[in-house]
Amino acid sequence: MTAPKLEGAVEPGTAFSVGEHRYLRAPRPIHFPDFELVPESKRHLWQRTTLYQILDLAFSQTAAIGCDQFVYWDPTDPSQCLAPDAFVRLGVPDDQFRSWKVWERGAPHVAVEIISSEDARDRNWDDKLEKYRRLGIQELVRFDPESEPMSLRIWDRVEGDLVERAVVGWSAASQCLPGFWVVVEDSRARGLLRLSHDPEGKHLYPTPAEREAEARQREAEARQREAEARQREAEARAAAERRIRELEAELRRRG
Repeated sequence: MTAPKLEGAVEPGTAFSVGEHRYLRAPRPIHFPDFELVPESKRHLWQRTTLYQILDLAFSQTAAIGCDQFVYWDPTDPSQCLAPDAFVRLGVPDDQFRSWKVWERGAPHVAVEIISSEDARDRNWDDKLEKYRRLGIQELVRFDPESEPMSLRIWDRVEGDLVERAVVGWSAASQCLPGFWVVVEDSRARGLLRLSHDPEGKHLYPTPAEREAEARQREAEARQREAEARQREAEARAAAERRIRELEAELRRRG
């Protein structure tokens, strides 16, 4: 007599095990690409690379920083993705991730889009904005250096919705990062989106090259101060020696 088949029984040869658990079938992996080749102007490369370097230098010890990596938010659909020019997830250290999956790492808090006429992904902004709503971003910054005049727009998540903020001019406070988004002039890219400690952009978060230049300048100024101190010390010694000689000569005349 054949034994009855139990519900949930595994057919011979079809068992799949992970650790101590056995499953009724093997998983069907979904491929999430790490990159896509898209055209990019040298101007756009300079703009996004500069911003990434600034964010990485300032926050990589306390935040994960991305630049043009795919961000996925639907574990069943690889087409549901974005590739921000820069993004920040606060509260976690940075690492060498190839793509960002929200169901594993959480949604980024800040994303930046630098608009480029050569990037087809920028042409339907309404569609991209709707994707950012679904992604769960807290602050979305859109900088268009090619418009006349250049424009800076920001969306914040308010009561679950992504709502555009009223921005006047080329400066606006970040709701997630300690500083202000500012647009500054640049000879290589017409305009650059930077992060500043002040709304006027007088105290910018530096790039690595600027930080190195500042360190060299401080070192040169320290050497200059040391040289000036040695010069003053030498002049003081010379003056003291002259005074001693004058006093000795005066004593000889009186003697």
